[in-house]
Amino acid sequence: MNIALVFAGGTGIRMRTTGKPKQFIELYGKPIIIYTLEVFDRHPDIDNIIVPCVTGWEKYLADLVEKFHLKKVKKIITGGVNTQESKLKALNAIRSTCKDNDIILLHDAVRPLVTEKMISDNILCVKKYGSAVTAVPFTETGIISDNGEETQKTIIRNTLYIAKAPQSFYFKDVLRSHTLGQNMPYRITIDTVSLMTELGEKVHLVPCTTTNIKITTPEDYYIFKALVDLKESRDIFGM
Repeated sequence: MNIALVFAGGTGIRMRTTGKPKQFIELYGKPIIIYTLEVFDRHPDIDNIIVPCVTGWEKYLADLVEKFHLKKVKKIITGGVNTQESKLKALNAIRSTCKDNDIILLHDAVRPLVTEKMISDNILCVKKYGSAVTAVPFTETGIISDNGEETQKTIIRNTLYIAKAPQSFYFKDVLRSHTLGQNMPYRITIDTVSLMTELGEKVHLVPCTTTNIKITTPEDYYIFKALVDLKESRDIFGM
């Protein structure tokens, strides 16, 4: 099987909203998380979707799943106190039904511009190489600064990539890594590709478009809105 773990455990402090976690903020009457879930739900190769949800919003999300007629969301579980704990809880929640070679796609609820091609490319990449991280080339000059005031070193940009999501692995590999990650610093375990790399694994890159943004700030929300509007204009006018 191909199983999507879509993480909705964050509260979105940087969005500066009051009342709703960022994944439930709406655009044109539809919450951000639903935009995300719909892409996985309609993908022909995705079998199940599991959502670790921020505490207290599980019923709210379940009602949204029913309202928007999502068929593949099989479990909504309470997320952990941090990303690492949420990932391990989600993996343990499917442990009894997963086989070692089932493919797990880890994705952020607030990354709604994921495409069917990105999902397909991740699945094919895992089948070919055993792992996948969606990534885009870094387009600026990287600077290392220990104090935030002056440069210690610059990094040539053609060696840098930005890790995005989905990040995809065989179930046995990602479960093992996050189990080991319980005893590692949170800065390493917050991102699965960082954890895998720290453990000595090579993770294969899957190219994606720069529009695969994560909505973290109010500015990100308005970029998302502009991209949705652009897509709608292209669909209507054949641009």
